[in-house]
Amino acid sequence: MGKEMIAMLLAGGQGSRLYVLTQKLAKPAVPFGGKYRIIDFPLSNCINSGIDTVGILTQYQPLVLNEYIGNGQPWDLDRLYGGVHVLPPYQQASGSDWYKGTANAIYQNISFIDRYDPQYVIILSGDQICKQDYSDFLRFHKEKNAEFSVAVMEVPWEEASRFGLMVADEEDRITEFQEKPKNPKSNLASMGIYIFNWDILKKYLIEDEQDPESKNDFGMNVIPALLRDQRRMYAYHFSGYWKDVGTLPSLWEANMEILDPEHSGIDLFDESWKIYSRNSGMTGHKVNAGGIVENSMITDGCRISGTVKHSVVFAGVKIEEGAVVEDAVIMGGTVIKKGAKVSHCILAENVVVGENSIVGSMPTEDSKGVATVAAGVYIGDNAKIGPEALVAENVKDGDEQW
Repeated sequence: MGKEMIAMLLAGGQGSRLYVLTQKLAKPAVPFGGKYRIIDFPLSNCINSGIDTVGILTQYQPLVLNEYIGNGQPWDLDRLYGGVHVLPPYQQASGSDWYKGTANAIYQNISFIDRYDPQYVIILSGDQICKQDYSDFLRFHKEKNAEFSVAVMEVPWEEASRFGLMVADEEDRITEFQEKPKNPKSNLASMGIYIFNWDILKKYLIEDEQDPESKNDFGMNVIPALLRDQRRMYAYHFSGYWKDVGTLPSLWEANMEILDPEHSGIDLFDESWKIYSRNSGMTGHKVNAGGIVENSMITDGCRISGTVKHSVVFAGVKIEEGAVVEDAVIMGGTVIKKGAKVSHCILAENVVVGENSIVGSMPTEDSKGVATVAAGVYIGDNAKIGPEALVAENVKDGDEQW
């Protein structure tokens, strides 16, 4: 029995714009929202949408990601027929051939897809925070009798040239595709989420692979080829929460938005569409006498004796008395010592901020950055870290880094 639809999740990105956070970590494994990692969102969407077979295509720093996925049990993806499979680049006799582009990554896994003989394949991105019902998207694809459908979101016209844009007629049929154009003809941004009929996808992947000039990329090569051949291509309008968290400011913003679900549209407390994760198994969190927490997400195992305002605090964080944390994303296991002031920043896992240090500051009109400290970094007592600093090495007592 073939599956109706299986998912292929592109999780190979190096995430170079996340700098210090992804030096030892694949981008989809970056922690998010207190107790999650980015990849929890597409995996939870799959199981909530009735998709039980997912291939995860990895290549950059996959160890933490592989360990995290394991047998897929937290997402109910530990299946005998189907389930979740981590698919690194295919080891050929001549050595490993890295995935050359998004289309080549799927091409290298044609035999995996053929094992399930699906009618449809949905291609997902591992670096977006999004709650989406893929079964609704599939219903649209079938109703339109489409061969290819892409999820699109309306973006402000002034931002449209940053995206791949779909130009569609009043029937939602795609007539043109513009990759980051100077003069946009549409404000329908591709979310990088596609449904293909498997026979069509397979044919175009094989053709693309045979073209030595191709970059083997969906946006640059496969979608233009489908348009050239006048395939039945449709744009599916998505109106929920979607954020590409490929930059430090966008990752920081998405964490801040979970503190205001009514306005931002991302509700991590929604019982009807749970986001599943492999949790830490820590004790509950505790706010000690004198500790103050306002409008913040506090996760398992935290011990808070200082002040936390409008921040996302991951599991096992310790904030000592007199320390102040505001508008910050503090990842698991980090310790903020007495009297330290931490604001408008991202601290990765297992950072130590010394006594009376200052990390980040409220941005001025001309600074848009987010101070960011890499995992395991020790910041000495009385040190100062500027509002846009990217800190990858230990900082000595009293030193400054801007």
